[in-house]
Amino acid sequence: MFLCPQVRHNMHNRPGWTTMSDLRTPLLASSCSITSEPPPQHPGGPVIGIIGSGDFSRSLATRLLASGFRVVVGSRNPNRITDCLFPDGVEVRSQREAVDSAEKVVFAAVYPEYYDTLLGLRDGLAGKVLVDVSNASSRNSREQTNAERLAELFPQSNVVKAFNVISAWALQAGAHDGSRQVLICSDCSDSKATVVQLVHRLGFTPVDLGGLYASRQIEEAPLHMFPSWGGPILVTFLLFLFFYGYNFLRHILLPYLDHGENSFYQLPLVAVNDSLPSVALVTLALVYLPGLMAAVLQLGRGTKYKRFPGWLDRWLCNRKQLGLLSFLSAGLHAVYSMCLTLRQAAGYRLLNAAYQQVKNGVENSWVEELVWRSDLFLSCGILGFGVLTLLAVTSLPSVGNALSWREFTFVQSGLGYAALTLSVMHTLFFGWDFAFSSAAYPYYLPPVYLLALILPCTVLVCRLVLALPCLAFRLAKIRRGWESACH
Repeated sequence: MFLCPQVRHNMHNRPGWTTMSDLRTPLLASSCSITSEPPPQHPGGPVIGIIGSGDFSRSLATRLLASGFRVVVGSRNPNRITDCLFPDGVEVRSQREAVDSAEKVVFAAVYPEYYDTLLGLRDGLAGKVLVDVSNASSRNSREQTNAERLAELFPQSNVVKAFNVISAWALQAGAHDGSRQVLICSDCSDSKATVVQLVHRLGFTPVDLGGLYASRQIEEAPLHMFPSWGGPILVTFLLFLFFYGYNFLRHILLPYLDHGENSFYQLPLVAVNDSLPSVALVTLALVYLPGLMAAVLQLGRGTKYKRFPGWLDRWLCNRKQLGLLSFLSAGLHAVYSMCLTLRQAAGYRLLNAAYQQVKNGVENSWVEELVWRSDLFLSCGILGFGVLTLLAVTSLPSVGNALSWREFTFVQSGLGYAALTLSVMHTLFFGWDFAFSSAAYPYYLPPVYLLALILPCTVLVCRLVLALPCLAFRLAKIRRGWESACH
């Protein structure tokens, strides 16, 4: 099952991760230093017990208290807990007292290796909802999951797996930065419904993954490292290697081997800056190419009720990541371009050009055509980068969630093609008519910007073709559920 990218959080302050030595050092400051005012107390709310007094327990207690619950924290040695460690209103007692005080829900916020020490609480936990918040210690383990082991140790309790993908900081701050999903699974539907209501009341979004068999997937979720970014990053890196290698071969290596021209000084800055715009342009084209391919498949099949091939489906799911990587490449290109004039080599080139102008007796070097070319080139580049920035901002959950579906589609699709068009124009004005000069093909190699224009121009032409009324009308009918007679 696909997991939302917002599952990724720092889980070092969670059960199942921290080492024994870390138990003595708080990862979060005390609640007195985190909030300027204590959370509101609600003495009449339901009582929830928490077994464990670590960092996650403190954050969870703070959030529960602010949401109207009474909280009793159970510690092995409550006398060692200082008054300022938990917010006012949270009762710190022994583990037995915390379990007995809880009305229905008890959180097990201890590390899995200490589950056996809780067996003495089995009678008090009987019939109650026991929420496991631990994480797996490794991926693809064939051993029993923490939640399954807890259910085996406490057969008379209703174990629910939840809250392990929410960091202690998210509990403290609340669900303000976009959607915060809480993955939930349990074999008891009533207990799961209780935790779902609790998640809603805390301000988060519950995601039901079914029975306790899904606990392995939930426990291993925080261990994934950018699961949806691997392919896009690899594609972007390979594109950069290709264009950088091509620039090195064409501008540095072959001139050196041919007539001894030493241009290796261009490797750290100029060659990188020449490669980044090509990477940004091609990557942006890769964002919109799969949508066109999907439209062609639907037109050919005459229906939308057939699945796309697996590779196309994965490509469609990675468009956001490709767009952000295109924005990164374009931003780096803008910074590199502004730094070009700061190079020592730029000063030498300027002095040499001035000397040659004086030597040749040229009083006015103004060329109207080149002035227009440079101004149009820069203007299109600035506008294209501005629109691309808008696309990147609206891809943030906190911004995208505030837009309607029509607004989001207009920004990501309509303005996206506008950004691609402006980027292509930026490149064409840069090349001007140099592509038709024989001097632009040393060693029979075309300029790098011509290679970078192939895919974006193909995407724009295909988009114009699909915009023809005969095709656009048929595609709109198919996407509304119409099927052709042949199908």
